[in-house]
Amino acid sequence: MFYKSLCLLLLLPAFAFSQNNWQEHKSFTGQFRILAPGALTESIDSIETVMGKLANHTFVHQFADEGTADNLIYLVSYVDYPEGSIHSDSTEILPSFFETTIEAATEAVQGSLIYSSIDNYRDYPGRVWRIEYLEDRAVIRTKAYLINNRYYSVSTITLKERAL
Repeated sequence: MFYKSLCLLLLLPAFAFSQNNWQEHKSFTGQFRILAPGALTESIDSIETVMGKLANHTFVHQFADEGTADNLIYLVSYVDYPEGSIHSDSTEILPSFFETTIEAATEAVQGSLIYSSIDNYRDYPGRVWRIEYLEDRAVIRTKAYLINNRYYSVSTITLKERAL
């Protein structure tokens, strides 16, 4: 069923809805819908994991003018893990799965993890975290969830001075 997995409209921070001209983006293959301040551009990259190459689907909206936007970049991504590898009911390995994911995200931008906490969506496990990077001039805020064997993440990137 369409949107069965996740309705990301519920995941956006409340301040995101202060914008008047946000657009709804629907992804049939990603099984989600989300509001964004403009059109999202999709790309698919391969990521190498211990389970082999996986397709990372990323949807991005980026503002060209840093002076007009609170958040510079909006990202939604998802990855399907092979059957039998990781699942949202794999309660014993989920803490290390999310910990490794957060560590990899922090290392990828050579940043500092400021906080992380549990943030489940309905009955599905999730995390929320904040990374400061670019010599503490920028901030990435992320919410991530594992729904069955699909990993979703929603992130915003902003200048630190606008992070609150």
